[in-house]
Amino acid sequence: MKVRSSLKSLKSRHRDCKMVRRKGVIYIINKTDPRFKAKQG
Repeated sequence: MKVRSSLKSLKSRHRDCKMVRRKGVIYIINKTDPRFKAKQG
């Protein structure tokens, strides 16, 4: 999982990437291709 200060560019890497906010932490999750996972915060 990558930790980044900005996730806007990571969201557009794959069409199945979704932004999810859990407990103040923003995650990029991708069910079909888990190598695109990232988080911020």
